[in-house]
Amino acid sequence: MTTTLSLLSGKTVVLIGGGTGIGLRVAQLAVDAGAQVVLGGRTASKLEAAASQLGEAAHWFTVDTSDDDSVKAFFTNIPSVDALFTTAADYQVGSFREQSVEDAASPFTSKFWGQYRVVHAALDKLTPTASVVLMSGAASVRPPAAAAAYVAANAAIEGLGRGLAVELSPIRVNTVAPGTIDGHLWAQRPAEVREAAFTWSAENNVLGRVGNEDEIAQAVFYLFTNTYTTGSTLYPDGGYALR
Repeated sequence: MTTTLSLLSGKTVVLIGGGTGIGLRVAQLAVDAGAQVVLGGRTASKLEAAASQLGEAAHWFTVDTSDDDSVKAFFTNIPSVDALFTTAADYQVGSFREQSVEDAASPFTSKFWGQYRVVHAALDKLTPTASVVLMSGAASVRPPAAAAAYVAANAAIEGLGRGLAVELSPIRVNTVAPGTIDGHLWAQRPAEVREAAFTWSAENNVLGRVGNEDEIAQAVFYLFTNTYTTGSTLYPDGGYALR
C-alpha cells in the first residue's frame, strides 16, 4: 500500500498565504513528506522568513490574489502544480443591518473570488492527478452571529468546490471548513476580543475547546493525499456544526 507521505514525495505543492499560519503549517507537512513547496503572498519578508525556516525545498514569489495579472504572473514561475491551497484573504465581517454593501461584499471579493482566481490561473499547470483544497469556514453551515454576507461567502466557496470537482475531474477539488482556530489570524486581534471568541466557541462546540493550526493543516494534508475524495467539505471544527 502506498503511504500518504510518499504520495507527495517529489511533488510540487503551492500554498498561497503559506508564509504564516495554517498555510505555513501545511508547508512544513509537505516538506516533511518530500515535496517541493512554492509559497505565495503579498509580503516578501514573511515569505522569505518562511522559506528560510522550511529549507531548500521551499521557494517563494509575491502575489496579490485580488489582481488578475499578479496571479497569472505568479504561476508563470511554476512548471506544474500537484497540490494547491489558498489561505490568503482580507475581509470585513458584520451585521446585515449595519454593514455597507461594499464591506459586506469583501468576503466574496477577497475570499471567494481570490480562490476562484487562483484556481483559474493554475488550470494549465495542474497535473491530471492534482489536488486542490479550498478554504471556507464552519460558519457556512452554522451562522455564529449577525454576519450574513460572511456566512454566504463561505457557503459559496463550498459550492464552488463541488462544482469544480465535477468540471475538473480527474483533478480532485475539496474544501476545508475550520471552526475557531487559535493561531496567526486571531493573534492579530485584541486580546479581549480573542478571549471572548474562544470562550464562546468552546462553549458552543462538542469538544469544548478551540482548535489549533496543526489540526487544520492535517485535514488539508488528508485532502491532498486521499485519492478517492473529491467534491467534499471537511469540517475540522470540534463539532461546532453539530450544536
